[in-house]
Amino acid sequence: MANLTSMSGFLLMGFSDNHELQILHALLFLVTYLLALTGNLLIITVTSLDHRLQSPMYYFLKHLSLLDLCFISVTVPQSIANSLMNNGYISHGQCILQVFFFIALASSEVAILTVMSYDRYAAICRPLQYETIMNSYACRQAVTAVWLAGGLSGLMHTAVNFSIPLCGERVIHQFFCDVPQMLKLACSHEFINEIAVAAFTTSAAFICLVSIVLSYIRIFSTVLRIPSAEGRTKVFTTCLPHLFVVTFFLSTAGFEFLHPPSDSQSAMDLMFSIFYTVIPPTLNPVIYSLRNEAMKAALRKVLSKGICPEKDIFKSHF
Repeated sequence: MANLTSMSGFLLMGFSDNHELQILHALLFLVTYLLALTGNLLIITVTSLDHRLQSPMYYFLKHLSLLDLCFISVTVPQSIANSLMNNGYISHGQCILQVFFFIALASSEVAILTVMSYDRYAAICRPLQYETIMNSYACRQAVTAVWLAGGLSGLMHTAVNFSIPLCGERVIHQFFCDVPQMLKLACSHEFINEIAVAAFTTSAAFICLVSIVLSYIRIFSTVLRIPSAEGRTKVFTTCLPHLFVVTFFLSTAGFEFLHPPSDSQSAMDLMFSIFYTVIPPTLNPVIYSLRNEAMKAALRKVLSKGICPEKDIFKSHF
């Protein structure tokens, strides 16, 4: 293990001090990471190539999969390497990069989920204006705003978090450089700026959550007036997986970021951190493709190498 008194980086405590359990953790994380990698790459591939999946809904889904792929790659490979080497040390520079990309991608994910909920609202509640509202220019602008907002959030958190003086041993009771856990290393009353930035980003996330809830209230009120049972089923099949993803991601991340960090390693902290860092990127490809007939048909075409690219990105809509 690293010398705590002389190291300039941090020590990630991870899941266990037992090397056999660390190997088991590394194997489980490796399997999960490969599943997430495969699933998200497949979605990115089929939504890029299949002409039937060129609507705004699938355009945003492609970017969600790209975000998921990057998001899980920020924390899991480093954790696997640390477990296999039985050494939780992470350098100061690596920790800075991990915090920046983690916050940036998490913020972008919240933003893209908000955009996706508005897209479904426009498609279901305002179908006659849908092509005008969600035209190709508007979709590109929305995605650009998503990535820029995430980058700005990551930059603010990173700049403020690593300007705080640290006192005591640089031990982080997590498997990655987690901001709430890092705050307890700060010298007394020196993290007020980070609290201010966290309050700002939490407020932004709350606005996104309210927007998502309002969109789905309108969606479900409209769906319940649809006379066709088949039509209601089709809409629910599309919307309910998205609502599940939003609820699961925001509730678990909110619990971890809003509750006060403990002075020692907590099994609940580790469990909830897995819930919002590992589980959503792994399950999203399954959730969005398992009950979507168009996605399943496109996946079968990709696997059988029978797909032909099309140039018109917004040729059709859901």
